[in-house]
Amino acid sequence: MAWIVALIAVVTAVTAVVRSQNAARDANVAWGRVELAERQAKAADARTTALTDEIRQLAQKRIPAAALALSHPSAPVPGLREAAEVDGGSARLLTEAVQAARVAVIEERQRVDAAARAAMRGTSAKIQSLLNQSQQLLHELQHEYDDPRILQLDFRNELALRRTQATAVLCDAWPGLARQSSPLVEIVLGAQSRVAGYERIKVANHLRDEWLAVVARAAEPLAIALAELLANATAYSHPDTDVQVTVQQSGGRGAFLVVDDAGIGMDDDALERARALLAGPSEVLLTELGDPPQTGFAVVGRLAVQYGLSCHIEPSPFGGMRTILRVPAHLLTVLEDDRSLSALAPKPVHAHTATTAAAEPEPAAEPEPAAEERNGLPSRRRRAPRPALARSAPTAAVTPAAPPPPRTPEQAEASWAALQQGTLSGRSAPAAPPEAEHHDNKDGQDDRNCRDDRNDQGDDET
Repeated sequence: MAWIVALIAVVTAVTAVVRSQNAARDANVAWGRVELAERQAKAADARTTALTDEIRQLAQKRIPAAALALSHPSAPVPGLREAAEVDGGSARLLTEAVQAARVAVIEERQRVDAAARAAMRGTSAKIQSLLNQSQQLLHELQHEYDDPRILQLDFRNELALRRTQATAVLCDAWPGLARQSSPLVEIVLGAQSRVAGYERIKVANHLRDEWLAVVARAAEPLAIALAELLANATAYSHPDTDVQVTVQQSGGRGAFLVVDDAGIGMDDDALERARALLAGPSEVLLTELGDPPQTGFAVVGRLAVQYGLSCHIEPSPFGGMRTILRVPAHLLTVLEDDRSLSALAPKPVHAHTATTAAAEPEPAAEPEPAAEERNGLPSRRRRAPRPALARSAPTAAVTPAAPPPPRTPEQAEASWAALQQGTLSGRSAPAAPPEAEHHDNKDGQDDRNCRDDRNDQGDDET
């Protein structure tokens, strides 16, 4: 009996030990589950906090930076702050939110810009029409009055008209002026007259064909584009420096207008942006042109795309920038030489070098008095004889003729003002008897002859 009792006690003890082990194991498993649940809860809280921070950054930094990068490509756009704590699905949704915001901003900017273009296009057309009417009225006043302030007012009207034309072109409007096929040098002079610092612009004509012209449909757009380049060159260079314009002709490739200034130049970013605008992008938003808007290169690029021109910018040997405006051959023509160029048009450089002048003129004898002067009527007589042509003797010395000094717009203005004033004075003066007129001719003959010479030449200020 005793062994039975001992066996039962052993079995009972073993059972108790097994149960205690199972209970401890169950307790350990339950504790592990509790710890796992706690860790999962902490990880979920961390992910929730990270996602909340990412959403906050998305609203406060990423979307505004993405909108700013649309107009400033160099502006950085931040990414996810804690990418490791945000799962792939949430990160993808955040990126899609940034892209959706970019698309929405682009569409809204395009809609606003189109509305602004339409408004400015209509306003520019009305202002341009009024300025053209004012210009016509000023031209009529110039023939009636010799007040130089009318010329100043006409020049300022021309500056306002250029700005209005540039705005219209930038808003996809027609330049607003139709011209005939015009000589290339006259187009350069026309562009020069539309710039505030026109007196600093020096034009060198290297054309082989003096009558090389631009076809009618591209004449005014070329003048607008060149005026914008000249305005940019004069605005960003010192007032004491000159802006050099070289007109060149290059075989079948067309003609080149090279503008050099000694200005402040451009850094790499500005130069890259200028080249992008001159290339004529498909769309340029008005809001991307700065404040105040810098429209010069954008206008040139738009005209280049529309009319087949091309423009390149690079650093200039003079220290500033050099812009090269190319006119292709299909936009060029040669006019008949039965018309005369503008008096201010520079002569081709090769014509100056190839021209030969006469030898020193011999003193001419006093000419015989004309029949009208012997009869007591006044006559015009030059104080100095005309330079005689070189004699055809083989031993005559031939020296190159010095080119005439270029006439400035101020000298031309003074000459025309003197001519108009003299004409009005002559018409308003009472008729004098023949005897008094004869005596007046003797006393003031030299003065009238000198004045007549100045009117013939048109180069001297009065």
